[in-house]
Amino acid sequence: MAYYALIMAGGVGTRLWPLSRRERPKQSLRLIGDRTMFEHAVDRLASLFSPEEILVVTDSRHVDDLATQAPELPPENFIIEPEGRGTAPCVGLAAIHLRRRDPEAVMAVLTADHYIADAERFRKVLAAAEQVAQDGHLVTLGIQPSSASTGYGYIKQGKSLGKVGGFPVLKVDRFTEKPSPETALRMVESGDYTWNSGMFIWRIDQVMEEFERQMPELYVALAEVEGTLRTPGYEPTLKRVWDRVVKQAIDYGIMEHAKDVAVIPVDIGWSDVGSWASLSQLLPSDKHGNTVVGPHIGVDTSDTLILGQERLIATIGVDGLVVVDTDDALLICPRDKEQEVRSIVQILQEQGQKEYL
Repeated sequence: MAYYALIMAGGVGTRLWPLSRRERPKQSLRLIGDRTMFEHAVDRLASLFSPEEILVVTDSRHVDDLATQAPELPPENFIIEPEGRGTAPCVGLAAIHLRRRDPEAVMAVLTADHYIADAERFRKVLAAAEQVAQDGHLVTLGIQPSSASTGYGYIKQGKSLGKVGGFPVLKVDRFTEKPSPETALRMVESGDYTWNSGMFIWRIDQVMEEFERQMPELYVALAEVEGTLRTPGYEPTLKRVWDRVVKQAIDYGIMEHAKDVAVIPVDIGWSDVGSWASLSQLLPSDKHGNTVVGPHIGVDTSDTLILGQERLIATIGVDGLVVVDTDDALLICPRDKEQEVRSIVQILQEQGQKEYL
């Protein structure tokens, strides 16, 4: 039974605007060290999966860039999605490609824009998760909470299923959407919850059964596309079918009501790098709590993230800000408002200012 990794690499990362853009999204940025987020994602799989066993789903705008970043991956392992429709259609598209290769395959669903500090432990938990998936469970990796965050979904752990590879495996009682601060605190203090990492491991045949049961319209669309794989009719069929595919997340479309879901709680130094605050936690800071990338001079400046490129950024008497300077856009906001960066992107979309997106 072959084991494959799927890297989803189609997101834009709107909360990291103005650095992350449609043409140069988060996964193609060197945010941590001298490697892009996508390169980090491929690197940490290298000793567990061969290049032939690593698939990437992205769109036509980014496939050449990603292929250049990972030349070891076979060209046929890059699956092009006509338009982003959420993680459920993305996973389904990869699943039909894998089902054609190996109907008994196990697939690990991963992302191109997360950071994982402990890559060795991550590979070990993926190996353990494969064994659990072979036993017929849909597996998710739960992240041990480091705070009562309201930015993540939560997973309530149920009864123990034992240990595999030294990792505890538990039944999933339920998935919970992003909670209020009070609810998040209660969840974390109970010790019964982990963060939902959005990483999943399962047998292809089992997840396709769940698509057929829970998302029958998508399943029919995928089956139509699958019938044209490796034929000249594939691309036109995919484009036509994708126009009617409804956007949906795999969490809501499949996992919340799947029949047999297990969670492996793990501490791997995980971050979704989903905001300027989460990025600043991964970068070194000075004695005043400032995280600085690029040229900067500060006077009476503290607890501030400053990210520039070529221009010098000078700050005087500021505390608790986010300052991000790019060639054509400058973001300045309080750190406690950085989650609202998406609203700027939405306004730009509504105003048709595509040059800034």
